[in-house]
Amino acid sequence: MQLRNTLHRLFSRRAALQTGRTKRRVFPRASLLAFLAILGPGLVSAIAGDDAGGIGTYSVVGAKYGYQLLWALVIVVVGLVVVQEMTARLTVMTGKGLADLIREVFGVRVTAFAMLTLFIANSAVTISEFVGIAAASELFGISRYLSVPIAAVAVWYIVARGNYRVAEKIFLALSAVLGVYIVSAFVVNPDWGAVVRGTLIPSMEPTADAVLLTIAVIGTTISPYMQFTLSATTLDKGTKSEEYGLVFWETVIGVLLSGAFAFFIVVATGATLHLNGVTQIESAEQAAQALQPIAGPLAEILFGVGLLGASLLAASILPLSTTYAICEAFGWERGVNQETEDAPIFYGIYTALIVIGALVALIPGLPLFEIFVYVYLLNGILLPVLLVLMLRLANNKRLMGKHVNSLFVNVLGWGLTIVLIVLTGVLVVSAIVR
Repeated sequence: MQLRNTLHRLFSRRAALQTGRTKRRVFPRASLLAFLAILGPGLVSAIAGDDAGGIGTYSVVGAKYGYQLLWALVIVVVGLVVVQEMTARLTVMTGKGLADLIREVFGVRVTAFAMLTLFIANSAVTISEFVGIAAASELFGISRYLSVPIAAVAVWYIVARGNYRVAEKIFLALSAVLGVYIVSAFVVNPDWGAVVRGTLIPSMEPTADAVLLTIAVIGTTISPYMQFTLSATTLDKGTKSEEYGLVFWETVIGVLLSGAFAFFIVVATGATLHLNGVTQIESAEQAAQALQPIAGPLAEILFGVGLLGASLLAASILPLSTTYAICEAFGWERGVNQETEDAPIFYGIYTALIVIGALVALIPGLPLFEIFVYVYLLNGILLPVLLVLMLRLANNKRLMGKHVNSLFVNVLGWGLTIVLIVLTGVLVVSAIVR
């Protein structure tokens, strides 16, 4: 009850789902208001997924390869639909969180390994959020040694002791500024024929860098913390199995919005930076050039505001969802409504993630945009661990009954897992040979 109440306060507005029996893909008119009511968490999850590391990684892909990897991004977005839908279905049909299910089915040892993987991956992503805060603040002439500590304290206080709902609205508004990438992609009038070819015709340079960036794109688009956040917010709604159709459409719409945003970042940077010979992004100032056609001299400010909002939003959500997942997995006391002495492990992990992220971001001379890429490279390498567990859970008839994965979902899910493992193997071999 404490978890549900806390997650309700932090992440979502409880929806009054007063609908009749809703089939999975049927969207009756009577359900329209209920559907609109539950859109909030889906949008937050989607925008949080397009965080500092995502913006940085997509920008690097567009600058280095133009439209060449758009086809891979489209496939990965389809994969994200599959993974997110599977997460939501597992939660709705079992009434349990993802971490709880992993412990129940696979035991303590596997759970400990999975949670260690999650902690490592999410520690790295948290670092990237504070790196994003540092990069954004320096665009405004504010030293990271001032902005990062203030942001760390503010994030900790807002989530643990303050009013997260108000802060969430502010962060969302700031993040939405980056929607100008969509406008910018049309203003610069790219070669749409080349965009279509890059989207529909698979092609990739046979180099270690191309493989590395492909894994990073998968890692930033399908980030493990998104699965645990979605599981927690879905559980918090108390959605009944017959109302799953609403959750399905909310999940799909959130993913498509996130995917569209990523797509147009690549198009905008490809049409501006790549075509003008800027194939390496090393600073926020360079990344901001993609917005110059629409924002002119305000491009850096616009980019900085959007990057700051995206970083603060994810820096608020990510450590908390990670902490909840780990504490849920082992049955430890959890909840920001708990006193510190009553939930020491919860507060310890939560605080540690923020402190680690902030301290690393303060290291002098950090290659900011390289960090974005390598953080999500690590995410992509570790992602198969979670995917294998989720696929096994979603095919468990004892848990899911008739709601086990379809053949289509299994083919895509296992295919994505195998592709990631193969790409990681290719990357390791190429590094050894080099």
